[in-house]
Amino acid sequence: MKVLITGAHGQLGQDIARIFILAGHEVFSCGREELNITDLDQCLQVSSTRRPDWIIHCAAYAAVDAAETDVDGAYLVNAVGTRNMALAAEKIDAKIVFISTDYVFSGTSERPYNEYDSTDPQSVYGKSKLAGEQMVQYFCSRWFIVRTSWLFGLHGNNFVKTMLRLGQEKPLLKVVNDQKGSPTYTVDLAQFLINLISTEKYGIYHASNNGSCTWYEFTSAIFEEAREQLGLTITAELQPCTTEEFPRPAPRPANSVMDHLAIRLNQFEDLPHWREGLKQFMLDMKQHPELYLK
Repeated sequence: MKVLITGAHGQLGQDIARIFILAGHEVFSCGREELNITDLDQCLQVSSTRRPDWIIHCAAYAAVDAAETDVDGAYLVNAVGTRNMALAAEKIDAKIVFISTDYVFSGTSERPYNEYDSTDPQSVYGKSKLAGEQMVQYFCSRWFIVRTSWLFGLHGNNFVKTMLRLGQEKPLLKVVNDQKGSPTYTVDLAQFLINLISTEKYGIYHASNNGSCTWYEFTSAIFEEAREQLGLTITAELQPCTTEEFPRPAPRPANSVMDHLAIRLNQFEDLPHWREGLKQFMLDMKQHPELYLK
């Protein structure tokens, strides 16, 4: 199959491209230079020229804090850009996967969110991603919306790489311990997408690595795996702190854990536990040290 990936130079896009190529698909990797998703004419032209069977729409305005003051920029990319890709997909009768986020929920629930729970985003980023979800549903007839959380991968910057660096540089690290979610290895998510998009089981899916933890618990596991798998010397003392002690412009959901109801109901293989994903990430990083801080 022919697959067009937007945001293909990001950490998720690069792993999706690699996994899909390994599976024998023809992949068109489009970064911002190759495809400006905010330009409708360009979206229509590129899709009509390439004529992919599948479009995986990863491109996003993902600067959560910056979006609070750059409202137009966030909606231009996450809502209008997604509308453009939805229209492009529909014009050539391609399936589309839109990568969305746990931030479409308020984060105040005491239980994991399933796909049929009411959305209530609290940040501009979350609201703009929800608008993107609506665009896909309005304009496409063959769509998948995949909400994920706490992504980490070999490419680009992410929380895991940041903690590994700080753990070797700082004497003390305070990490938030009252926000709970599910870390997700990009390779595991990419593998799920291959299984998903080859079917006609359209709809909204929650896809993160299984299990949950706080940022503090995640960091503790990162240090443990780094010592065991990479032999790193972590010098930082790790201490838990509250969200109030680490204020940010955009509100963070206290509970980002998502229930994989649609995966179960549609009989897909679920993603591994986040500790397995983290361990595999460390092993993969060991094989590719050149990507360590990139």
